[in-house]
Amino acid sequence: MLERRHHLPDQHPPLAFPALRSPVHQLGPAEPFDFSRRVAVMAIVNRTPDSFYDDGATFGLQSAVDAVLAAERAGADIVDIGGQPFAPGEELSEADEIARVVPVIRAVRERTGVPISAETYRARVAEACIEAGAGIINDTSGLRDEDLARVVAASGVQLVITHSVAAPRAELTRPHYDDVVGEVRAFLEARAERALELGVGEEQLIIDPGHDLNKNTMHTLELTRRFDEISSIGFPALAAVSNKDFIGETLDREKRNRVAGSLASAVACILLGARIVRMHNVPEAVDATRMTEAILGLRAPAYTRHNL
Repeated sequence: MLERRHHLPDQHPPLAFPALRSPVHQLGPAEPFDFSRRVAVMAIVNRTPDSFYDDGATFGLQSAVDAVLAAERAGADIVDIGGQPFAPGEELSEADEIARVVPVIRAVRERTGVPISAETYRARVAEACIEAGAGIINDTSGLRDEDLARVVAASGVQLVITHSVAAPRAELTRPHYDDVVGEVRAFLEARAERALELGVGEEQLIIDPGHDLNKNTMHTLELTRRFDEISSIGFPALAAVSNKDFIGETLDREKRNRVAGSLASAVACILLGARIVRMHNVPEAVDATRMTEAILGLRAPAYTRHNL
């Protein structure tokens, strides 16, 4: 059967993607990632007994390592490994957090070069994760510990700055914003500028508006609808939408039945400029992302034979 493989031209401007201050980022030991031409799928592996989504399914060391390797096989570009949730609860000690995350990073790094993100807001934990092989530090606290930026600056790894208001693991009831998108944007611009002042390079910075983090469902829907106001800041923007409560409340779905809503939310963010989507259901997320890339003109079809 006649079949053709296609290649994109050298210059093929994507739809709706705002310009980046520094599009090429070194995410790990592999080749640099060009965010002007690709969207990264970040898989989620939580080595926690109280993860909101998997209820501790990857808490065991081998289970966590296997989940990372499975995510890579499914096409994930990055795997984000966390040792404690953002949600309110008892805070782990630094030593306990390191003991959860670092062995996973070391074991994975011995087997593969997949870019590894470590979710932490602490400088000492970040330092240990980087030494073990992490290439990205995902800080959900919005750089509350400025020493973390200094660690990142010295190591050359990536830093995700996320909008949040409350202290890590603290509860914030009835969050209020006069203009949630404007306030999130101002926060991210200010924290990114502070990171630059502390020595972090533009090519190291990623921003995340923090879907659902200290925000209610209406806030998060507004943030998703106006995601282009976040992506236009000029750093690669991450959309962490997977299976979150805003999807459950919008669709009246329990957490195990939010895949379709998660994919719709991720695609909406990509169309408005997101360069990274952080997702639990990796095979489905990879297909949705790659299809969206093709629609945007960022990716050629794997092959064509229909009507040829």
